[in-house]
Amino acid sequence: MRIIDSIPHQSMTISIFQMNDKYQVKFEAGPMEQIFKFNVEEVRGVDNLKKMMSEDFIEKTRLRFNEMFLAMKDI
Repeated sequence: MRIIDSIPHQSMTISIFQMNDKYQVKFEAGPMEQIFKFNVEEVRGVDNLKKMMSEDFIEKTRLRFNEMFLAMKDI
C-alpha cells in the first residue's frame, strides 16, 4: 500500500492510498481512524475520488469522530 495523495483539513489528516484494485481514504483524528475503500475502476482516478470527498462527507466523518471519542471516553 502506498500513499498517493492527501486532502488538506484543519482538524483531521486525510490520506489517499492505493493498494491493488482499491483506493483507501483514511481519516485520522487523535487516536482514532476511519477508512473508506473504493474500487479503482468505479472511481476512475484520484481526481474523481477527491471530488467525491465533499465538504458534507468530510463533515459527517468529523461528526462520527466526535461520537467515537465520546464512546471511547465512556469505557
